Amino acid sequence: MQDFDFARLTYLMILGSVLLVWFVAQNRASLGKLAQQALIWGLIFVGALAAVGLWEDIRQTVRPMQSVVAGDRIEVPRAPDGHYYLTVEIEGVPVRFVVDTGASQIVLSQSDAERIGLDTKSLAYLGRAYTANGEVRTAPVRLESLVVGPVRHENLRAVVNQGEMGQSLLGMEYLQRFSSIEITGGRLVLTR
Repeated sequence: MQDFDFARLTYLMILGSVLLVWFVAQNRASLGKLAQQALIWGLIFVGALAAVGLWEDIRQTVRPMQSVVAGDRIEVPRAPDGHYYLTVEIEGVPVRFVVDTGASQIVLSQSDAERIGLDTKSLAYLGRAYTANGEVRTAPVRLESLVVGPVRHENLRAVVNQGEMGQSLLGMEYLQRFSSIEITGGRLVLTR
């Protein structure tokens, strides 16, 4: 990866040098005009660098992360990392989940469980789950309601993961409540 970045840097330096030589050659008679054009090109270059550096933030702002269409249909665009993220209101608190068809249950991270008002220290971590990172302990909980736009599900079983977990998982316990799960055109479509 560093060789690729070095190649880009070398290319940009050569390109910048060629442009600089061209400016000087074209504008030998008028150094004021040369300085003005160099400043304009420098600002364009800095603007392009800023746009490239901030592209992920810009894309997240411009591109919708979730859209709810009609009363019984949820469309979720694929994120740049290839996953589908769905923000669900649990007990009135928005929680962002990774949609995971490989997970059998709704799995809450410790931090998300605490955000929705569960006392994670008093839970009984009696269950076991086998993940890519090994075995983890889980505690069963009941969620009164999960709401996505106009779609509402009540009294759902879930588990709280005792281990380290970066993102809560929305598994088949939730997904099976839909009559159709479809991935098409870079979108996950859930239909009731």
